[in-house]
Amino acid sequence: MNVTIELHLYARGTRWMQRGSFPVKVSDFKKDPDFAAAVVAYEWIRQIKMEMGLDAEVEKVIYDGEHDITEIVKQIRPVIDDLPF
Repeated sequence: MNVTIELHLYARGTRWMQRGSFPVKVSDFKKDPDFAAAVVAYEWIRQIKMEMGLDAEVEKVIYDGEHDITEIVKQIRPVIDDLPF
């Protein structure tokens, strides 16, 4: 299953919007659709920041044209799963 993510970002005095379609696990989406979409959006934002070398501020994140998940995305923190213990 896919969700459409719309990002509104601000960096270096410029605001911009990007939109894309991304796969999500159906089971994750059924359990908590907002969180499943937020994880996908978070990963995409992280990728944009790394590729462009920007410290972009997230202004708004919407999925499927109507669900505002901005605050959920801002609360997500990476999970480190390669710890030596």
